[in-house]
Amino acid sequence: MPYPTDRERDRPWVMRTYAGHSSAAASNELYRRNLAKGQTGLSVAFDLPTQTGYDPDHQLSRGEVGKVGVPVSHIGDMRRLFEGIPLAEANTSMTINAPAMWLLALYVSVAREQAEAEGRDVDEVLAKLTGTTQNDIIKEYLSRGTYIFPPGPSLRLITDMIAWTVHHVPKWNPINICSYHLQEAGATPTQEVAYALCTAIAVLDAVRDSGQVDAADMAKVVARISFFVNAGVRFVEEMSKMRAFTALWDELTRDRYGVTDPKARRLRYGVQVNSLGLTEAQPENNVQRIVLEMLAVSLSRGARARAIQLPAWNEALGLPRPWDQQWALRMQQVLAFETDLLEYEDIFDGSHVIQAKVDEIMTGAREEIARVQDLGGAVAAVESGYMKSQLVASLAEYRRGMENGERVLVGVNKFETTEPSPLQAEGAKAIETIDPAVEKAAVTAIEEWRTQRDNDAVERSLAALKERARTTENLFEATVDCARAGVTTGEWSGALREVFGEYRAPTGVSASAAGGGDPGIERVRSRVRETEAELGERLRILVGKPGLDGHSNGAEQVAVRARDVGFEVVYQGIRLTPEQIVAAAVQEGVHVVGLSVLSGSHLEVVPNVVDGLRAAGAGDVPVIVGGIIPPDDAALLTERGIARVFTPKDYELTEIMDGIVSLVRERNGLS
Repeated sequence: MPYPTDRERDRPWVMRTYAGHSSAAASNELYRRNLAKGQTGLSVAFDLPTQTGYDPDHQLSRGEVGKVGVPVSHIGDMRRLFEGIPLAEANTSMTINAPAMWLLALYVSVAREQAEAEGRDVDEVLAKLTGTTQNDIIKEYLSRGTYIFPPGPSLRLITDMIAWTVHHVPKWNPINICSYHLQEAGATPTQEVAYALCTAIAVLDAVRDSGQVDAADMAKVVARISFFVNAGVRFVEEMSKMRAFTALWDELTRDRYGVTDPKARRLRYGVQVNSLGLTEAQPENNVQRIVLEMLAVSLSRGARARAIQLPAWNEALGLPRPWDQQWALRMQQVLAFETDLLEYEDIFDGSHVIQAKVDEIMTGAREEIARVQDLGGAVAAVESGYMKSQLVASLAEYRRGMENGERVLVGVNKFETTEPSPLQAEGAKAIETIDPAVEKAAVTAIEEWRTQRDNDAVERSLAALKERARTTENLFEATVDCARAGVTTGEWSGALREVFGEYRAPTGVSASAAGGGDPGIERVRSRVRETEAELGERLRILVGKPGLDGHSNGAEQVAVRARDVGFEVVYQGIRLTPEQIVAAAVQEGVHVVGLSVLSGSHLEVVPNVVDGLRAAGAGDVPVIVGGIIPPDDAALLTERGIARVFTPKDYELTEIMDGIVSLVRERNGLS
């Protein structure tokens, strides 16, 4: 988004809603409706199989297809997704990381097809493409979990993509460095700024040292680096954070990379306000939370976001409906077009209170950046588990404040009395649901796709991709060749898996701080010891993440609290099949299995674990589940043999642990 001069009224930011579900056709219809309502940018949500490089018919894709985004398996899906939307005129954000090169190659290929169909110059059309690929793999290791390859090859894919776009798609943002998910994983404002800038250093150093970009073009690279940040409800602190972020980025790009053009050094960032801060209890309160969070990144002109997307009020309940997304868009439009916000220079310049907070964040961020660089940089700090353990510990501290009442969440741990909500009136369809037939249709469609394409061309393009991956050559053109040949998402990722291998990031659980001194923890710990004495063995809990959902914050906090109260914890991280969870539970002889699912796949993957335990002769081991689970689904899970169902309103982890001890005693015939 261009910046106006200081004497002009500031232009409105790009307004987005994060959207996509079911199929390319259904999502295309949704996008065209949203654009007609005044949305000025598209923000594509891809489903978890697409984000983690699997086709709809892969075993790990069961229950995940079309749930939290749109499945895009090949160029045919990408054509359908943007049918009737001229890409040369669109501004598209794609939330995609490990396979970012692949999805951009599909997007570029469709743009080329549109240019050729209209008789336009292809290079001219590519030069007009504007948008962003998220493509920040380091935060995936730390928080979101949709990584595929080890850090080294992942950084190479990012480097190759940046080098290619600078030369061929100069208006595209090839990476969106995301501090958003770091805050969801527990980062303080200081950590959020510091770790995002450490990621930027790792990426820019890699591009500079690759030899693919001339020194004179580093300013172009810096100018196309964008950020994606989180705005929490403490909006004064959040706004100060963004002013600090802006100043540190200007300082870093000037001093480390020699960028002399002030415009190229501007912090260009988009925002999603804090979705995980939304509550299931009294969800109507989420409306004012969203508005306050939006103010944090729009009030300060010198540090104003250039793109904003807002969640819907009911995201803590499930997938929002089109009307809910429209409401979120109208919030932005009222602020931008009805108020006088955009008419003034920065209203916080000269405030000693704000400047003191900015200075505090900048000082802390500089110290943490230096600490990470001393460890060898962001990649080394990921591989050692340092950054992950810091985030797990910060989130544990946040949760303790919420549980003991020091941090108030209205309607959750204070002011809990409520009237029935007309927004959730009986008979109203409060959330969007995905028909199970969507997955079957996607599986059938990809099977048909494989029979209709030139499979010899597919094999040649995949062989060329693998051959080039074994060298140091840029992989983007080979990826485009795969896209045009009809290769699928799973095939492209699978080819690179063969060369690069797969990766499992440190969980950060073992290094997090214990919660000593809490009388509730001491009480439950005493019950654990008592139960162990009666059973004659240690109490063991397996915490599992079935399916492709990589949001592990909740599972990690459960694992930490279970360890704090005395359980022996088996936690192997994310992306496990039900069969792997069953095998681990039987091998470790656990007394209870706890599953965490946030992606909506609970009705498919959770019962499979129960059935697997029964088949393995361990049907007496209770299974509990936590996640975003609507009441009707909770009832179905109980019917299928799930012992307990917890949702975000069940925030007191120590009480949950107490209930788990009672459940174990009950299943083992203890009074």
